[in-house]
Amino acid sequence: MKVNGTPYRSLWWDETAGALQIIDQRWLPHDFRIQQLDTLEDYAVAIVEMRVRGAPLIGATAAYGVAFAMSEDASDANLDKTWDHLHETRPTAINLRWALDRCRRALRAVPEAERAAFALQMAHEIADEDVEINRAIGRNGLEIIRQIAAKKPAGEPVRILTHCNAGWLATVDFGTATSPMYHAHDEGIPLHVWVDETRPRNQGALTSWELGSHGIPHTYIVDNAGGHLMQHGLVDMVIVGTDRTTRRGDVCNKIGTYLKALAAHDNGVPFYVALPSPTIDWTVDDGVAEIPIEERNAFETTHIQGVGDDGEIAWVRVSPEGTPGGNPAFDVTPNRLVTGLITERGVCAATPEGLAGLFPDMVQAAE
Repeated sequence: MKVNGTPYRSLWWDETAGALQIIDQRWLPHDFRIQQLDTLEDYAVAIVEMRVRGAPLIGATAAYGVAFAMSEDASDANLDKTWDHLHETRPTAINLRWALDRCRRALRAVPEAERAAFALQMAHEIADEDVEINRAIGRNGLEIIRQIAAKKPAGEPVRILTHCNAGWLATVDFGTATSPMYHAHDEGIPLHVWVDETRPRNQGALTSWELGSHGIPHTYIVDNAGGHLMQHGLVDMVIVGTDRTTRRGDVCNKIGTYLKALAAHDNGVPFYVALPSPTIDWTVDDGVAEIPIEERNAFETTHIQGVGDDGEIAWVRVSPEGTPGGNPAFDVTPNRLVTGLITERGVCAATPEGLAGLFPDMVQAAE
């Protein structure tokens, strides 16, 4: 995607520096900053502090972290140590474990002297695969938007509500939930996107920044406005992303997603989840009972970041001093509330049979 007319991915390998470059998303949408990761701890901190965030992007970052570690010490012991260190950074997003498992499994079969080059090439492949997965999700989601647009009066926009940021900033490029929006806009279909602020980190501001850069009309709204808009017929569909999806189609996503699904169900609004296959956890059935929910620092709920009248970016406390804050980062939407899963292989029902029908090879591999 583009930033001020310049094409960017959310991370890229700088051959000259021999290091990974990332967009430090802590400062968006107010400032565009790039950081170079020079140590394994840089990779871990980037994930923990959400300098990179979004399940697919975390996975790709971890793969490059493994490549860096192999350039320092390609032993089995260091491979295991690196796996442990990076895996503990974010417990909920399954792409992290998926990428680390994929790298370790492949590197075990490679002589130590060849591991550094092999690991770097694998990281490139994981990043490129993510781009193509998201491009395909966009094409498949586009068909749903076309069908809705065909039923509306000429020129009236398809009104989409989205939660959190499942855009290109949360992936290597295109995004998951936003990819159908980009494809539809580029095809000339009129759109209007309702963007949830997504407290506590206001990641909807990242979505607004992305959509604005691409020229897609949108409105930034408070999290609790979505149900009201649905009641008044102002939402044609909901599209969100996912950090982990169970084999039966339960969806774990940013906190507040469940409430959007309930409102959509009550108002007959289609609720779709953009699902890249590496985000499916074939080992988990009941998402509410089995998926660990990350509890993040309470500071994120008691404070908010913004730009002051002096133009400086700062954190401001919004709660009374001394009031404790709770910060569960994700919730689980049961599959019964999901209209469909938009994957790179097509759209399916949020059921065991729906997922198995699109991904029989993955089901077999998991058994």
